[in-house]
Amino acid sequence: MTSFAAAGRQTFAALANPNYRRFFSGQAISLIGTWMQTVAQSWLVLQLTGSATALGVVVALQTLPVLLLGPYGGVVADRVDKRRLMMALQAMMGLLALVLGVLTVTGAVRLWQVYLLAVLLGLNTCFENPARQAFVLEMVGTADLRNAVSLNSVLVNAARAIGPAIAGLIIATGGLGICFLLNALSFVAVVWSLAMLDTAALQPAPPASRTPGQLRAGLHYVRRTPELAVPLAMMALIGCLAYEFQVVLPVVAKQTFGGGPQVYGFMTAAMGLGAVVGGLWVAARGRVGVRALVNSAAVFGILIAAAAAAPTLPLELLALTLVGAASVGFLAKGNSSLQLAASPSMRGRVMALWGVAFLGSTPIGGPIAGTVSEQFGGRAGLALGAAACLVAAGFGALVLRRLNSPAQRAEVAQPADAVQPADSSQPADAVLPADAVQRAGAAQPDEAAPIRRAGPQRAGDGTASEVSQVEAA
Repeated sequence: MTSFAAAGRQTFAALANPNYRRFFSGQAISLIGTWMQTVAQSWLVLQLTGSATALGVVVALQTLPVLLLGPYGGVVADRVDKRRLMMALQAMMGLLALVLGVLTVTGAVRLWQVYLLAVLLGLNTCFENPARQAFVLEMVGTADLRNAVSLNSVLVNAARAIGPAIAGLIIATGGLGICFLLNALSFVAVVWSLAMLDTAALQPAPPASRTPGQLRAGLHYVRRTPELAVPLAMMALIGCLAYEFQVVLPVVAKQTFGGGPQVYGFMTAAMGLGAVVGGLWVAARGRVGVRALVNSAAVFGILIAAAAAAPTLPLELLALTLVGAASVGFLAKGNSSLQLAASPSMRGRVMALWGVAFLGSTPIGGPIAGTVSEQFGGRAGLALGAAACLVAAGFGALVLRRLNSPAQRAEVAQPADAVQPADSSQPADAVLPADAVQRAGAAQPDEAAPIRRAGPQRAGDGTASEVSQVEAA
């Protein structure tokens, strides 16, 4: 019984922080509404057009601002009060959901209006997402960062299990517009939770000064830091072609299995259920670093391939449950690895690039996945994502092999603001204490062991995210 209690404390360690509990509670309510809107919006576009390509275009328009302006959103996050910025932008997201709900309920909604609202939501996301990603570390510190990131992913995917199921029932009984209106109301909870935080207990990173070349400096910093560049490159490919489930799954539900919004809702809920289990495992025992990310990408690809081949709906739901677990594992490991490796002064810009790799790649991948699914079926759309994961895993493995070769270790460039370790021959997968990384502001090497909780002397500086367009909302 004692060991069970200890395991529970380890799994939910970040919730011992009062500020994080408030933040977590507000997000719980809001994310259920956001998943309801995601299901309803996908079905609305299919009703208006009957086209999977149009569905991909909507997703692309929602994420195009992240691709174009996401890096600058990271510069802004490094400069301003992240909490106040999030409050303003979350309120705006609620207003956009309200407008879409009113248009749908009154029967006035047109496809161009959905396109326009998707662009406006994307503009909010490109500034809100990096601020939220970095803000988590300011609440919980380095000791509980991996746990908090994993719990955020659990939350997103618990909402994925609940929201779509509710949306399917509401769409069948009350119509699509009700989902949008309920989502608008849910943003009140997240704004309230941010307003009620104890600001004295936060550990904000020093704001970056407004100097020319900050965006260029962030890009250069990432380029010469393999512990950042490799996960971002892997996420760019996987985010582009694998995380297009809201484009592919409606086609799988409708064309492959002859179902309606309820079947799509069950598929999304199955992924969410699996992601909850996977997220809790990562929260308690997950590992971070490039090596762990490579393994996670390979497993993710194999399970998506299994979903593409599932012959019956029950087997499809089982496969998607496993896909959900692998999905949240990859996201949580990548997010934690970047935040722990990044210098505090660069963290907002690094996480903005994570958002660009994850969401900003969708304007390219969304239409591709939609076209492939429309022309060759939903199974082909899933197979495309599986191939992307396996290619990304192979790329990461090759880079790790190169970095760990004796001839290359001495040539790996160190960040300009990093403290050179005493043993320059240290391999890329060696373990460094997280507090040493925090003091140095250096990139943490890839590690094969979990990040261990630090003693009370540690100070922390800022995620969820996840996670699809929904997780950025």
